[in-house]
Amino acid sequence: MTLSRIARFIAVVMLLLAIVMGGFVWSLVTRPLRLPQSPWEFEVKSGMSLSAIAHELEASHVITRAWPMIAMARLQGVDRAIKAGNYEIESGITLPGLLSRLSQGDATQTSVVFIEGTTFADIRRALRSQAQVKNTVLDLPDADLMAKLGAPGQGAEGRFFPDTYFFAAGSSDVAVLKRAHDTMTARLAAAWEKRAPDLPLASADEALILASIVEKETGKPVDRPLIASVFINRLKAGMRLQTDPTVIYGMGTTFDGNLRRRDLDADTPWNTYTRDGLPPTPIAMPSQASLDAVLHPPPTPYLYFVARGDGSSQFSANLADHNRAVAKFQKGGH
Repeated sequence: MTLSRIARFIAVVMLLLAIVMGGFVWSLVTRPLRLPQSPWEFEVKSGMSLSAIAHELEASHVITRAWPMIAMARLQGVDRAIKAGNYEIESGITLPGLLSRLSQGDATQTSVVFIEGTTFADIRRALRSQAQVKNTVLDLPDADLMAKLGAPGQGAEGRFFPDTYFFAAGSSDVAVLKRAHDTMTARLAAAWEKRAPDLPLASADEALILASIVEKETGKPVDRPLIASVFINRLKAGMRLQTDPTVIYGMGTTFDGNLRRRDLDADTPWNTYTRDGLPPTPIAMPSQASLDAVLHPPPTPYLYFVARGDGSSQFSANLADHNRAVAKFQKGGH
């Protein structure tokens, strides 16, 4: 065989190889993956390598071989960009599409709800009940937990903003708590910065404490600003707040659902019947609405309020009117 014929033969072989390889690559790019079912869920655990992910997909028969996925990811430069999470994919997805999802962190998300008016103990329970949250700090005492969040010396009660928090499966409790804590810190600072003048509150922390009380006392949203005005007026007048939710908070687990006269007389740091001013800590998570009500209370003459029994409150400017309202709405009077 002459050199020219050898050269032509090699050229033909190379062309055929290129065609075969091109067809193989085209197949990898365009052929839908073989899913066990649609939609199909799988988990990428934190710290998993691309190789481990590819071999798991191979074992599940989603891909025929692990190496093409590894090679394609490296060629695309996303081999070190794979993000942990729970993923849900459907029929028709291709290997490039899967790699795009994995590198962008387009994972299925779950959520946990922190409800306004509830306590940090409730937050702990909510996170413990969420199987897709990794428990790393929930069993720590409050002081140690807050230190882990970068807030050493700060109490936990009331320091987390009530909201729905979305996260990828496998996220740590620290990550969720830090988002809620950072949100409350930012919201409180912004609200305090824009506060009304001449409030009887020395700091943003005091505003948070009072907002938590307003949150617990509010039955209907329309009453929230008026309830805030009552407590602001009482503080200005040097009157005790005399609010049942603080007493209940101070009783802790001994509260059986029935608040008695002796409970109002039993002194604790949170008993606003026996102590002047604000309690030492918030008693719950206040909403943005309660923060705003406390820092921008409407001007009213009210110093008292009593529940009407339908969630709303009756407000009074003096003790005589208040006593009549109590007789009407709580003692069955007319």
